[in-house]
Order: sequence, then structure tokens, then C-alpha cells
Amino acid sequence: MGNPRMTNDAGKQPAKASGTYRIGGDLQVDRLGYGAMQITGPGVWGDPKDPAEAVRVLRRAYELGVTFIDTADSYGPFVSELLIREALHPYADDLVIATKAGLTRSGPGDWRPVGRPEYLRQQCELSLRHLGLDCIPLYQLHRIDPQVPLADQLGELALLRQEGKIRHIGLSEVTVEQIEAARSITPIVSVQNLYNLADRSAEAVLEHCERNDLAFIPWFPIATGNLARPGGPLDAISTEHGATPAQLALAWLLRRSPVMLPIPGTSSVAHLEENVTAAEVRLTDDEYAALAKAT
Repeated sequence: MGNPRMTNDAGKQPAKASGTYRIGGDLQVDRLGYGAMQITGPGVWGDPKDPAEAVRVLRRAYELGVTFIDTADSYGPFVSELLIREALHPYADDLVIATKAGLTRSGPGDWRPVGRPEYLRQQCELSLRHLGLDCIPLYQLHRIDPQVPLADQLGELALLRQEGKIRHIGLSEVTVEQIEAARSITPIVSVQNLYNLADRSAEAVLEHCERNDLAFIPWFPIATGNLARPGGPLDAISTEHGATPAQLALAWLLRRSPVMLPIPGTSSVAHLEENVTAAEVRLTDDEYAALAKAT
């Protein structure tokens, strides 16, 4: 049963214009999602200044047609997951919650990989409790821990999947070689790497995901660098579409690949609405090529 507090007016859901993708072949989501890192405190640490606004952002995201929300146990830690439960539980049938484990926190802005099997199991159990789930639809290894054999890290996630606590397994910040090493251990359905219009250093990873039908989830998706400067490459196209540079950056990502699932994050309802409306921006072939060439 869905959340009775939530409304879902199909006529006012711009996220639906982004198209759909089936994660792992069976989890259908609208391609423009929401990343829930910024609903925590400064440095992704502690509670947000306005918890009520964080709840409003999450509920508004679903109202706008967003059906894919990405978070992590380390956001807060656990603050993001608990806010998601407060805002959206019981979850609508079409809402997919993805979370991650493998980065520990000792303070604001501090991130340290830990991939010991017992730690990953503990964090999975805690995420299940904090999110109010019996099974996590997409559980991602936040970082590969270089101090622990990859087979041990992913082997534990595979065991959790066999136990019905995880439906699908994903990776974050990996190379093509690491993806293939992981796939030799257990099925992998998604990859989450830094990627945006201004920084396409993960292009080879994206192309590998395309060839193997793996979801590619770009984090920090709306960075535009100096492309947004007055008179810059985005300026004329922004004017033509009546869109912001951030909206164009998201529109470009959606056009770039059918496996692309951008997850722009924000702690503001107004900014959320601006981001989601990007799904309705349609770049021409020339505009798409001009933006790609500009970087």
C-alpha cells in the first residue's frame, strides 16, 4: 500500500518526460531521479537545519514523478535514510529506494572506505531498519576497500542477496576492470561514478555500461564549469529554451545515453522543481553536439 499522504497527479509529473529504465531488468524507474545526500547537515553530517523542508523535498520529488531515490548509510550518517522513511513510508509500489554502504564517517566531510564483510552486513541490516524495508531494491558498494579482497566484499553482498535482504547489487566509483572483476563474483546491475557535462572522465565506464545494459548513475550531474559563463556555450541555448544552465546539463545527460539515470540533489523544494523540469527540455541534434564539443 502506498503512502496515503502522497498524491501523484499524472498531469503534473515532469520527471515522466525523462523516459524509463529497468534496473536489473525488472526495477522500472523514471530516468531522472533524486539524490538524497544534501538533505543532511553541512559536510553531509548530522541533521539538516530545516528537517521539515527536507521532508517536503522528498514528498514533492515523488509528486513530480520521481520514482528513483538514491541515498547511503553514510549520509548523516543515517540521517538521509531516516528522513526518507519519515517522508515516504509506506512506499508507493513504483518507488525504488537505492542505498549504499562501504564508506565510514568520523566527522563532517570525512569519508573512509571500510569493506570488511561483517561491517557491510551490519550496515545492510541497519539500512533495512532505518528505511523500513524488508529488502533493499538496489544496494551499492559505496567504495571498494583496497585493504579487503574484492571477493570478500562482494561475496557478503551476494550472501545478503541470497537471503532476500538485497534485490540487486551496484558499484560506485569504479573502473571498467573493477566492474568486470566484480561481475565475475556476482551479478552487477548498476554503476555510480562522477560524470557531468564538464567532467566526462568516466566516459569509458559509461560506454562499458551501455554495452552491458548496466544502469549508469552519474553523481554531481549538474556541474557545468565555465560553460555557464555569460557568453559561454550554454548562454545562447539557455535563452533559446528558457532554461537554466543546470537544466541544460541534465537534459544533455538524459540525451547522452538510455542507461543514464541522473540523480540531482537539493535541500530546496524550489530547486528540486527546477531540476525535475529539465526532463522536459528537448535539445536539438545541433545543440546536443555543441554542448558535447564545448568541453
